[in-house]
Amino acid sequence: MSEVEEPELSGPPTGDMPPDQFRTVGREAVDWVAEYLESVDDYPVLARVSPGDVRGALPALPPEDGEDFDAILRDFRDVIVPGITHWNHPAFHGYFAVTGSGPGILGELLSSALNVNAMVWRSSPAGTELEELSTDWLRFLLGLPESFDGVINDTASVSSLVALAAAREANLPEAFADGLHAAPRARIYASEEAHSSIYKAGITLGLGRNGVRAIPSDDQYRMRLDLLREAIEEDVAAGIRPIAIVATLGTTSTTSVDPVGDIADVAEEFGAWLHVDSAYAGAAAMLPELRPLFSGWERADSVVLNPHKWLFTPVDCSVLYSRRPEMIRAAFSLTPEYLRTPELGKAKNLMDYGVALGRRFRALKLWFVMRYFGARGLRERIRNHCRLAAHFADRIDGETGWERAAPVPFSTVVFRWVGAGAADLDAMNMAILEEANATGRVFLSHTRLRDRTFLRLSVGNLKTGPEHMARTWDILSEARRAVQERTAATSPTS
Repeated sequence: MSEVEEPELSGPPTGDMPPDQFRTVGREAVDWVAEYLESVDDYPVLARVSPGDVRGALPALPPEDGEDFDAILRDFRDVIVPGITHWNHPAFHGYFAVTGSGPGILGELLSSALNVNAMVWRSSPAGTELEELSTDWLRFLLGLPESFDGVINDTASVSSLVALAAAREANLPEAFADGLHAAPRARIYASEEAHSSIYKAGITLGLGRNGVRAIPSDDQYRMRLDLLREAIEEDVAAGIRPIAIVATLGTTSTTSVDPVGDIADVAEEFGAWLHVDSAYAGAAAMLPELRPLFSGWERADSVVLNPHKWLFTPVDCSVLYSRRPEMIRAAFSLTPEYLRTPELGKAKNLMDYGVALGRRFRALKLWFVMRYFGARGLRERIRNHCRLAAHFADRIDGETGWERAAPVPFSTVVFRWVGAGAADLDAMNMAILEEANATGRVFLSHTRLRDRTFLRLSVGNLKTGPEHMARTWDILSEARRAVQERTAATSPTS
């Protein structure tokens, strides 16, 4: 039998970065991260670039030959970092403020090094079982019953999509084999203050934009129970099947709390799946004094919260809990021969709980965060953010010319200027927002409520302290004065 000749290798090297080089540049990168976290307060919060600046500063085409890593890090420092809006800044108060904490960052680093795909148990036993353990730990901290099974997705948009797909499977089974054309008309119900991802889910699931019916809210921006019942009864009479109701605990605009216990009664009456969106506020259920706000969510079929929002875990990490995981599996489980393993039926295969086959090892960073801070440490940090927000709300209430839009159950304050200075208060508030953000020392966002513009301030960074809140107030006050002066100078009556 003749021997097979080994192919002759030639040309540039084909291996990875040498370990010694990795150690050298790795230390440099970690040192940069440590310095960044220590001095992030010195950066402008909002990126000082215009559209196209970052791309224009970099080559249009990739290099033919590999580049020295020092050059890559230099472009990172000189081009990428100036184009970053710093979510890790203690004065980042826009959207929902977050923190990529030290232990979470280290967990992300080690997860990237392992580079596992936890699609089936065999492909990553530790990735699978640590996800089970971490979501169980978190469920315990939140006070949810043991009957809730948890899986980790990237964002709440995907978690809610998965939950509503399970709702469609449970309550519109006719659609599974032949699609929606073979099924009755169906509808999802959510507050008018529900997150836009719920409407995206309706579109993605084939129900259409009108497949999600918006229920008006009350004067505190909570879903009106009477109008929910009225809408469902009207649809049932028209032959439209109610498949799901979405209650929000911590709405995006105002962090209002829908009456989830009462909504659960309606869901049970009409046989609808109840999904609770607590992507932002869910972590606050760890606090005994805030747990009553979540009363009734234990009756939901599914609950989502994002550790990357208010649990100090780097983006992305969204946990979906369900009391009916078998319906999620029914909606998504599809096992081709090449993914069949001897453990089938004996261990959890995470690929069965959503659209994605590839699943990152997100549980590692969440596990690091929970272990490093501990339950008491997590509770106290969340409690501190709520205190800072409550103090800021008190300041708004005590200042002539400012008003709040809604209560502050958590750590987000929604407010606006209503004093003298402009005929168009919406335009003035947007001008105040832009003036404050342009300083680079703070970043806030805005929303629209009842056709009026409001400013939003969220507290969620581990480094945010009373000094940052005081500085934010001073910046807003100065921005308001500057806008008033400009408005007065350009007024026809001036």
